[in-house]
Amino acid sequence: MKNRREFLKDAASSALILGSSAAASKLGFGAALRGNAASAGPKVVVARDPSIESAQLEEAGVLELLDRAMAAYTGRDRPIEAWKHIVPSGAVVGLKVNGLGGRGISTHAVLVKAVAERLQQAGIAAANIVVWDRNARDLEACGMTINTGSSGLRCFGSDLAGFEDEPVSCGAASVRLSKILTRTCSFVISLPILKDHSFAGVTFTMKNMYGVVDRPDALHGNNCNPGVADLNAVPVIRGKVRFTIGDALSSVYQGGPGFHPEHLWRPSALIVGEDRVAIDTVAWRMLERKRAEAGLPTLEADGRAPLYIATAADSAHKLGIGDPTLIHRMEI
Repeated sequence: MKNRREFLKDAASSALILGSSAAASKLGFGAALRGNAASAGPKVVVARDPSIESAQLEEAGVLELLDRAMAAYTGRDRPIEAWKHIVPSGAVVGLKVNGLGGRGISTHAVLVKAVAERLQQAGIAAANIVVWDRNARDLEACGMTINTGSSGLRCFGSDLAGFEDEPVSCGAASVRLSKILTRTCSFVISLPILKDHSFAGVTFTMKNMYGVVDRPDALHGNNCNPGVADLNAVPVIRGKVRFTIGDALSSVYQGGPGFHPEHLWRPSALIVGEDRVAIDTVAWRMLERKRAEAGLPTLEADGRAPLYIATAADSAHKLGIGDPTLIHRMEI
C-alpha cells in the first residue's frame, strides 16, 4: 500500500499540464480529471449540466441531473430501479447534509428534496427519511425546515437528538457520535458540498462526517490528518454511510469552508459513488483544476494538501481507493 509521499508521486507520474501551471501538473490533475474508462476500480460519476448555473436552481433541472447520475452509476435507466439498486427496502435513510458554510455555500435544498422524492418513489416512506446535520442553524442554512413530527420528511439536528454517552476513539482523539447516526438511521447517504478548506485543503464526503460528532475541533490537528480517516474508519460510520451524492452545483475554491462570494464557482455538477476515498480524490482534482485556472497555487504548495485522503486509503484504514489511475471516473 502506498504511503502519502508515494501517493503524490504516483499522481505526478500521470500528469497532463493544465495551462502554464507547473504546480498543477506536478500532481497530475489533468490526467485524473479525464479518468480511466478501462479501469476496473471504483466508479465515480460526475454528472454536469451547465444550464443550471444560475443561483436560482430549477427543481426539474436538478432532478433530471440526479436521474442521469444515478442511471450512469447503476446502469439502470429507470430512476426508481436505480434507487432500488442502491437503497435496501425498509431502510431508515439518513441524508447527511452540510450547512456549516451558511446560506451561500451549503448543500442545496433542491438537491435534498430531489433525493427524497426519488427515495419515496422507490418505496421509502417519508417518515423513514431523516435530513440531518449538526444543528438547526446548519439545516436552515441549507434551506430546510425543521420537522420532528411523525408525518412528512423528518428534519432535525444532533443538537436535538443528542450524542451517545460513551465516546469512540479516533486515533488520539475521543468523540461522541450523534444518536441520529447510531440509533435512528440504518443507511446514510452523504450529501456534502464541495469546498476549499483552510486546514484540510478539501472538504467533501469524508470531511462531512465531522458533522456527526460532538467535538469536531478535536480532529482538526495536522490539517485534519489522520482525523478524517480515523473518523471514517469508526465501524458505525464505515458500515452505515454507504453512498454519496456530492453537491458540486456550486463551490468555493479559496477561503473555505465559509462563504466567500469572490471565490464562488459553479461546476454545475453532482459527484456520485460508493467509494468515499475515490470520490474525495476526484473532488480534490476538480478543485485543484479550478485553482490553477484562477492562478492560485496548489493546495500542496499552500501547505494544506488533503493528505488525509491517502491516509484513508492506507493499509491501516482501508476505506477505499485513492490512486487516480485505478478510479473509473465517468463524466457525463
